[in-house]
Amino acid sequence: MILWILLFLLILVVFGFGFTTQALWWVAAVLLVVWIFGFARRGRGRGGGRRRGGRRYSRRRG
Repeated sequence: MILWILLFLLILVVFGFGFTTQALWWVAAVLLVVWIFGFARRGRGRGGGRRRGGRRYSRRRG
């Protein structure tokens, strides 16, 4: 009886690892698509947004 319980627990652990791995692959794929979309939307020619916010910090206080 103990052997059946251990076998059942082993099956649950293996199934859990398989499910987790599959879920993590889907999460990684979604994050990759979001990153590519953000990279394409931002563009490479504007300097990555540094010029937009840099003016506020470069003013002198007088």
